[in-house]
Amino acid sequence: MEVIYEDNHIIAVNKSCSEIVQGDKTGDEPLSSIVQSWLKKKYNKPGNVFIGVVHRLDRPVSGLILFAKTSKALSRLNEMFRKAEIKKTYWAIVKNKPPKMSDELVHYLIRDERKNKSYAYDIEKPLSKKAILSYKIIAQSDNYYLLEIDLQTGRHHQIRAQLSKIKCPIKGDLKYGFDRSNADGGISLHARKISFIHPISKESINIEAAVPNNSLWYAITNF
Repeated sequence: MEVIYEDNHIIAVNKSCSEIVQGDKTGDEPLSSIVQSWLKKKYNKPGNVFIGVVHRLDRPVSGLILFAKTSKALSRLNEMFRKAEIKKTYWAIVKNKPPKMSDELVHYLIRDERKNKSYAYDIEKPLSKKAILSYKIIAQSDNYYLLEIDLQTGRHHQIRAQLSKIKCPIKGDLKYGFDRSNADGGISLHARKISFIHPISKESINIEAAVPNNSLWYAITNF
């Protein structure tokens, strides 16, 4: 486990694409429990250690996950996420060049619970939710483009669905139209940065997670 930030109220870790944030039907140990055990051992705590899940990443996505170490931090961070006061930036690798070098995408998403998939539409439909993100191309290699993405809304599979809608599915994302899987079973979407005002100290916090340690990420981020 890679801890990239910690203070008395918050801990941030760099999630791998194989890890789940919270327990699910697979029965695999979630990252929240791993962090809890790590804190218990580090501080030699005899009793239970508080850990609060503030937000999530899809299992095949890597990158920055923030946890609360106190109930006060958890309630305040939850409120900050609800009010969109926390800025999250993602990096995505795609094979197809987007229509523009940078753009704002506005779609209407409908979630299919049975298929665990969201569908993006250009016009509003019954039960749809408005989804907004902006992207820009920040690097490219011989075969791929690296996009930096800023989310304005937080919808189910939003980045995956919206990029697929403009015919730029994320590398490895079979569910949203990429033609083959990645060797590690993940997709090339990485939660790169998070910026917010600390809920307790009121300091400006900016945290960045290193990209996965593989040849493609290395090549495109050092091109």
